[in-house]
Amino acid sequence: MNFNVKACKIVGTGVALAAALAVTGCSSTGGAPRENSENELAGGVDTERIVVSMISHGAPGDTYWDLVRKGAEDAAKKDNIELRYSSDPQAPNQANLVQSAIDSGVDGIAVTMPNASAIGPVAKKAADAGIPTVGLNAGMDSYQKYGMTAFFGQEEKVAGTKAGERLKKDGAKHTLCVIHEQGNKSQEDRCAGLQDGQGGKVELLYVNGQDLTAAQSTLNAKLEQDKSIDWVMALQAPVAMRAVDAIADSGAKAKVATFDTNAELVDAIASGDVAWAVDQQPYMQGYMAVDALWLAHRNGSTVGGGRPVYTGPSFVDSTNVDVISESAKAGLR
Repeated sequence: MNFNVKACKIVGTGVALAAALAVTGCSSTGGAPRENSENELAGGVDTERIVVSMISHGAPGDTYWDLVRKGAEDAAKKDNIELRYSSDPQAPNQANLVQSAIDSGVDGIAVTMPNASAIGPVAKKAADAGIPTVGLNAGMDSYQKYGMTAFFGQEEKVAGTKAGERLKKDGAKHTLCVIHEQGNKSQEDRCAGLQDGQGGKVELLYVNGQDLTAAQSTLNAKLEQDKSIDWVMALQAPVAMRAVDAIADSGAKAKVATFDTNAELVDAIASGDVAWAVDQQPYMQGYMAVDALWLAHRNGSTVGGGRPVYTGPSFVDSTNVDVISESAKAGLR
């Protein structure tokens, strides 16, 4: 399915695309902004409707994926796309979801690859079938191998190393790195980077991210057993909040930092319950992945020039949390 590419020239990608569309005069078939019932620009485009599937490894209850999905939905609304979002934390099931998207004849696929060897081959089937396919969040080191044209996310070991360097500066001696999805290479890379950046003692603790009550019990037991733990590094916001509770319950003196944010986590940073978070901007990952697929159909564009598009890492702490607080509570950060 191809769009009419003669009507106008669009400049910019990602979030900047909306602004470019708003000021560019285009024909009705070339991407002109639509008007709403009050004759105000709605931010959408009059291009042919396409169907895009986004398949993630998000587990039920993981608020991170709500932010990714919100970004994807906002881009889809602007781009006149029917978005079909699905997820499964089990790699074989996620691979089956990708195959189902191929079988249903979608016009584009955005997919995460926490286990590239399990999910990559079916993603390559999509690319080989001529379906524009991009990666996001997990699988940065192997997306090109499987024919994907773009990737949006952060380099996890680099992010982990930066987090470790910050922990070292904060005086960390014994850090508990909490992995909530066993077998997820991205999480393992974060903890490996943490060790590289911090030095000292970094200990792995595996918890069940799909059962936060059980995760907190595991944290309680570990913190009661080993009082030398001075930092808990969570890899998602909900586990970080359970770590805060576990520290209170166990009487431990450890501090909490985490990867990723949500509205509750932002409040915890503001209150001092969580020291800081590594932010990879999940809303942006979802938004840009869908927008890139629209561009692929619109004019054959690829994003990133053969390199990943980095959405992180950056740090959120007491010095800047107020800047993103409202956006976080609106599901935009």
